[in-house]
Amino acid sequence: QVQLVESGGGLVQAGGSLRLSCAASGRTFSSYAMGWFRQAPGKEREFVAAISWSGGSTYYTPSVKGRFTISRDNAENTVYLQMNSLKPEDTAVYYCAAKTYGGMWYSDSAYDYGYWGQGTQVTVSS
Repeated sequence: QVQLVESGGGLVQAGGSLRLSCAASGRTFSSYAMGWFRQAPGKEREFVAAISWSGGSTYYTPSVKGRFTISRDNAENTVYLQMNSLKPEDTAVYYCAAKTYGGMWYSDSAYDYGYWGQGTQVTVSS
């Protein structure tokens, strides 16, 4: 069982930066690949980024590649999402999730993630 709590969201102007954190409880955190998803009002939840259990591999959706960086600290049971050059279209509730299904180390499908946090709001003003 893994419990996830996100923090770090807020209001920022376009071009600014935010760093999201996701604190995990449970001894098995380091065995899970982790992902960040986001959901804007009226839209489906979409994949943002994923990181392997060791942190050695990462994967991004094209719209954030080069602007966002996912990382993790297994000693601190925390995964991060550094977001730079933010755009108004990045506005959404951001969720972290632990990947519990599927054979590949990463997935961009929310169905492959069995543990979810409650989300943190990110609002980017133009």
